[in-house]
Formats: sequence, structure tokens, C-alpha cells
Amino acid sequence: MPLVRGVVGVRATTLDQVRWWTRERARALAWLLAVVVLTAVTVQNSIIFAADGFGTPAIVVALGCGVVLAIRRLPWFVGPAVVAVCTVVFGPLLMPLFALCLFDLAVRQRAMIAVLSAGLVFAALAVIPSPAPLGPQSVFGSVFALALVTAAGMLIASRREGIASLNAEVERLRLERRVGEERARASERARIATEMHDVLAHRLSMIALHTGVLESKVDGLPDAIGDRLRLLRTASTDALTDLRDVLGVLHDTADDDPHRPVVIDIAELIGDARASGQHVEFAVDGSAVDVPTAQGLAVQRVVQEGLTNVRKHAGGASTTVRIEYCRPTTKVTVENSAGESLGRRTESGFGLVGLRERVRALGGTFEAGANASGGWCVEAVFPAVEREHHERQDIE
Repeated sequence: MPLVRGVVGVRATTLDQVRWWTRERARALAWLLAVVVLTAVTVQNSIIFAADGFGTPAIVVALGCGVVLAIRRLPWFVGPAVVAVCTVVFGPLLMPLFALCLFDLAVRQRAMIAVLSAGLVFAALAVIPSPAPLGPQSVFGSVFALALVTAAGMLIASRREGIASLNAEVERLRLERRVGEERARASERARIATEMHDVLAHRLSMIALHTGVLESKVDGLPDAIGDRLRLLRTASTDALTDLRDVLGVLHDTADDDPHRPVVIDIAELIGDARASGQHVEFAVDGSAVDVPTAQGLAVQRVVQEGLTNVRKHAGGASTTVRIEYCRPTTKVTVENSAGESLGRRTESGFGLVGLRERVRALGGTFEAGANASGGWCVEAVFPAVEREHHERQDIE
């Protein structure tokens, strides 16, 4: 049955860079458009409301302020300072550009500076005569408009800050997920090393033991055979020592499981699952006699993890376990139907990460995903390994 494969990797960094460039470009265009529009409004106000002799200077000053605000590479305080001074000199004629400066300050999270600038400008306008003096109603309207613009800028700044915080949290979770997956892979590698240490140490110990027995009975045999037996015994002993040095250090004794990893009969796992209330169908094709120990342990881990996940996340679901010991591959499948959700789920996925690492280490392929019935399917395929037996009953 086909599996629904998840996306293994995406170019998140490239996409983030593209979105950032698009967002910054849109903001720059919006700012430039606002500067052009409000500069045009200011020029129009200068033509209509400026007193005699002040129209042309007001227009020139408005255009100059627009140019200063359009250059975003200047320090943040240059534009607001220039516009504030010009507003004090020319009064409400430059109020649209001054409002834009207050909005920009609020968006940059400098709302206090915006409020202080507005207070100083209105205080100066109350003392210094301007070409278009403010009346009482105009003062109230200007104050209300500037307060509204500043509040809008503060709202946008707060929203941006919230989005930045959310992005930082998502990035933190992404890093935690990556670290968790790396730990799961490392843990599975260490577990494989421990299992191989136990299995290979036993085999090498048997070789050294039987070679030692044969070495004690070399009387009457040619010297060449005795030398070969002694060499074989020394080589097996040295290999056992090297194996303990290389693989033994990978086993973390602090997290040692009191139950040493051994090959368990799959039927026992099925029996335990059925005893716990799971409905499990089990089918085996072929024989596991010639399956290497490492591959047998991997098959056991796939079945064990699959049954555990069904028990945790799909209560009451029926499960089918199929193992095919066929040439040229060994295939194990654990598939379950849709079950009942058992409360809140925390899907770390680290168990599957460890299984994938183990199967790939053996040269196999691993797939896990939803099936057509709404359940879940875990499938592992291992390449066949021809085992050669060089056991001889006597030495010629």
C-alpha cells in the first residue's frame, strides 16, 4: 500500500530571504508613496493658505522636507528634526509631513520621542507667530489627528514586535526539534553499537575458546597447523579487546538498561501486545534462520516501535504485522487502522527518527506515514545478506 511521504527538507532560509526582501521593498514603496502624497498636500496648503510673501518659501521648504524624508539612509532623527523645525517656522502648513514623522517614530518604537516632539512643536507655535496661525478649533483638530496617527504607529509597532517574537519562538522550536532528532540518531547509533558489542563479543569469545581447545591438542599435528591455531587464537583475542575499546565507549552506562538488548522472538512481542488488549494480526513469510543478528534486531525494533505507537496514539485500532524473509530483501510492515485518539498527543517523532537511522545504517529503506484508511503504516526493507558458514568439524 502506498505511503504518504512527508516533506523531508525545504529551503526555508531561501524562502525567508525572499519574503524579507519582498516585505522590505513593499515598505519602502509605501513610505515613498506616503511622502510624495503628503508633500503634494503640503504644497497645496502652502499655495492656498500661506500669507502673502510666504507661499514660495513654504513650497520650497515642503519640497525639501519631502526629499529629506524620502532618503531613508539618513539617521532616524534627521527627518523628524528637520520637519519639526520647519513646522515651528511655517505653522500648520507643514502639519501633514509632521504627522508622517510622528507615525514613523511610533512605528520605530520611539513613541515617547514622538509625543515629546509634538508637545514642543505646539508649545513653540503658541509663542512664535506663523504664516498660517492655528485657531482654537484647528489646534484641537491637529492634536486629535496627531494623537490618532501616533496611536496607529504604536499599534503597528506592537504587531511587528509580536510577529518577531512569534518568529523567534518558531525558530527556537525548530532548533529544539533538530537537536532532538540529532539526539535520537545518536542514541540509536549508541544502541546499535551496544547490541553489536554484545553479539560480536559473544561470537569472538566462542572463536577464542574453541581455538584454545584445539591449540591444546596440537600434539602430533604439523607445526604449521599449530602456528595457525595460535595465530587464530591471538587474533580473535585481540579483536575482542579492540571491539570492547571501540564500541564499548559508545555505550552510556548512566542510561544503562538492566535488560541487555537481545534478539527477541517476534511472536513474543505479538503475544505481549495481544495480552495488553491490542488486536494484532501476524503473518510471516519465509524463515529468519539465515537473517543476520543486526538485521533481526532491527526487525524487532520496527515491530516493537510500531506496536507501541499504535497503543499510544490509536486506541482500539486493529494492527497487521507482516514480515517477509524473502530473497533478495527482508521486509517488515506494521500497519494499523484508524483508532480513537487517546487524549492530547505529543508527536515528537524521535522514535521514528531512530528507526530510520538504524535501517539506513543497515543499507535499507524506511517509510512511515498515513495510509488510505486513515491509520498509519511503518515499513522497512533490508537488503539480503548472504551468510557464509565456515564451520569445520576437523582440521586437515
